[in-house]
Amino acid sequence: MTVTDTTRATDKGAIRARVEELLADMTIEEKAGQLTQYFAFDLPEGEASVSDLPQKPGEVDDALARGGAGSLLFVNDAARTNRLQRQAVAGSRHGIPALFGYDVIHGLRTILPVPIALAASWDPDTIERGQAVAAREARAVGIHWTFAPMVDIARDPRWGRIVEGAGEDPYLGSAVAAAQVRGFQGDRLGTPDRVVAGPKHFAGYGAAIGGRDYDEVDLSDQQLRNVYLPPFKAAVDAGAGNIMTAYMPLNGVPATANEWLLKDVLRDEWGFDGFLVSDANAVRNLTTHGFAADLPDAAARAVEAGLDLEMAISDPAYAHLPQAVADGRVSIEAVDACVRRILEVKLRLGLFDDPFVDEDRAREVLADPAHRQVAREAAQRSAVLLRNEGHLLPLRAETLTSVAVIGPLADSKRDTLGPWVFDYDLDETVTILDGLRARLGGTADVRYAPGVRPAQRTFPSMFEMFPGNATPDPENFDDDAELARAVKVARSSDVAVVVVGEWQGMIGEAASRSSLELPGRQLELLQAVVATGTPVVLLVMNGRPLDLRWAAQHVPAILDVWYPGTQGGAAVADLLLGDVAPGGKLPFSWPRTVGQVPMIYSHTTSFEPQNQGRRYWDEESTPLFPFGFGLGYGEFTYSDLNLDAATISGDGRLTASVTVTNTGAHDGDEVVQLYLHQRHGRAARPVRELKGFRRVHLAAGESRTVTFEVGPDELRYWSAAARDWVVDASTFDLGIGGDSTVPLTASFTTTA
Repeated sequence: MTVTDTTRATDKGAIRARVEELLADMTIEEKAGQLTQYFAFDLPEGEASVSDLPQKPGEVDDALARGGAGSLLFVNDAARTNRLQRQAVAGSRHGIPALFGYDVIHGLRTILPVPIALAASWDPDTIERGQAVAAREARAVGIHWTFAPMVDIARDPRWGRIVEGAGEDPYLGSAVAAAQVRGFQGDRLGTPDRVVAGPKHFAGYGAAIGGRDYDEVDLSDQQLRNVYLPPFKAAVDAGAGNIMTAYMPLNGVPATANEWLLKDVLRDEWGFDGFLVSDANAVRNLTTHGFAADLPDAAARAVEAGLDLEMAISDPAYAHLPQAVADGRVSIEAVDACVRRILEVKLRLGLFDDPFVDEDRAREVLADPAHRQVAREAAQRSAVLLRNEGHLLPLRAETLTSVAVIGPLADSKRDTLGPWVFDYDLDETVTILDGLRARLGGTADVRYAPGVRPAQRTFPSMFEMFPGNATPDPENFDDDAELARAVKVARSSDVAVVVVGEWQGMIGEAASRSSLELPGRQLELLQAVVATGTPVVLLVMNGRPLDLRWAAQHVPAILDVWYPGTQGGAAVADLLLGDVAPGGKLPFSWPRTVGQVPMIYSHTTSFEPQNQGRRYWDEESTPLFPFGFGLGYGEFTYSDLNLDAATISGDGRLTASVTVTNTGAHDGDEVVQLYLHQRHGRAARPVRELKGFRRVHLAAGESRTVTFEVGPDELRYWSAAARDWVVDASTFDLGIGGDSTVPLTASFTTTA
């Protein structure tokens, strides 16, 4: 059977037969090469930080020439992909192509809102459409696989990577994870114009001590099973072809070589049959952790745990696998099992038949205007209206003669895109200032003043090695004079749109912080503008909650626009002028101050629950804005909550329904949310947990009945006592409303 015959066949047996044929003729060195992934950096000459990279000159080319690299990452140019692929095929005795991976987190050329913003849409269809665009662009340039979605639950906003996930809740996180996998990957592995989805970081990475990136994680079984693992399980169930392991030790055992995690849970319990990849240099770091004695030991223990592919910057540990096999540290059968999975995914993707990409088509796909429209709609649906006193929003274009746009982030193309993007086009990026000027045209004078200089990190971001990622620090910027000019502009305008937040390099990987305060002099700027008496609309550009206590008391309108992406400014203008209405909801509880974190809505009832909001003597121990919160331009009321059964068995189901009415004057979207509380059982259960949601559009005056089904999936939980999933005979309280503070006004019972 030829390679072409095999890869064109859909029969898994034919693919596996070809894999076994290849395995039988491969040397241990060739097998080790297939299990090694190198960074293929292509940074401009003269970049000061490039020389700091640990990769040796020519290391990747040498590996390709001898069949020592089964995969490459960080290549986003179609011509370069083809050149490297030719090297890979020519360097392999069997003509085995390379698998190209990339961090396509929220877009490649067309940049979507950041993932936490997509989660704030509470709209799986929007998320799926957006990631399908990202996948189409990635596949066009020769990327086969994305290191996304990040599905780590994040309950400490000091952790910078909260921006990449879906927030604090496992139910919402699971829905978002599944939608992203479907968007990236399609119905099956090998779907045209799609890429392999790679959920990460397995598992518990978001629970790092102190919110400090890479630090250790200690989680109980019940936390792992009930909170941190469900989004990964949802991603696996959605068909994800890859999983990336986490850097850190989980309960003392590094996740990259944690047999219980990778074999017992992922493969045996969940039936995951895709391939596993480490995070960058994580196999080598098994020695740093004090887990492995040396690099051969690190390679052996990772392979024995079932880790298929090592992501390495330089001198990979898996290059020592021949020695480890010869020394008896790892069996050849364990190595073959890993190689088998790598070869299978290459065959399933059709890479043996067609390893190259059409460079002309790549340019066409990247320029597709339909992709920008998807990004614009995603930014519209992700925005969360946090405050709107006196119905200041939406602004009425016909009444405006002058608008002040204030703050350095308002006209920063790079920061509008957010972190974790590398192939963007700033020429087509629409800032908030751009969007308002285009929308208001000649009808209003839109004047801009930065007010303050961009803030800077104490310790620079590692991503500053990539051109355009450093936060500018303008010369000859007169701080006091610019602040005074901004105040003058605001005072003479009908309305002031003030944009505050974090610069994109202040969030993401290696971007944890000890404070949630607005960086630099932004709060001072905001206070000075508010003091003019001009109505103020505050826009927040962020990927985590920031300290907005003062703003929540003094600013009439606050709209969280996140890092909204390529079409972000256009979408923001649409929202401010009422062309569309904000309908997003918060995917996390927004703390008042960093001293409250972590703060989650789904805590258990503890001693003196009546004093839950008074745990601190100097500040309310309640969120500034609760999980699931978000206003609209409409006004939404709930009535006629009904359950079609008062008692169900442990494996039974009931239907809950409620009538939602838009009593306001504006059309809009509402995210209808269902929460449950179990009163008693084998464990003390959270005061409430999200167990259903649906985003609906309602015209002014319209009513709609929304229904949810409640069954075993919503009732069960992991019991630390039973060490299993259980459904208790108990009484459950149920509530449906617009955020996590909804009263639980209905109840039903379950029988054993």
